[in-house]
Amino acid sequence: MFDFFRTKKQYQDLSGNAFKQILTENKAAVLLDVRTAGEYRQGAIKGAKNIDIMSADFKTKVAALDPEKTYLIYCRSGNRSGQACNYMAGLGFKNVYNLSGGIGSFPN
Repeated sequence: MFDFFRTKKQYQDLSGNAFKQILTENKAAVLLDVRTAGEYRQGAIKGAKNIDIMSADFKTKVAALDPEKTYLIYCRSGNRSGQACNYMAGLGFKNVYNLSGGIGSFPN
């Protein structure tokens, strides 16, 4: 594949430690868990808001968010949250971060 045909990724993947550091240092950051409600109930990062990327109202809920805020987004493995980051960046959200490796990579 030729890299110049790909669009530039408009969000940043972060390690668990880097993700936690931004969350700790930026008190205004919004923590989003994009897993299903069932997954969320099984355990989530403290303070996370659940917006299921697979739900019919995902786009409506995201459209209601402030695009100027910083968003830290995670799921189980980092795939769905990467998709959410990509979608949000495409809407003009400037500060979106994906937890690479998902919730399991978030340090206690």
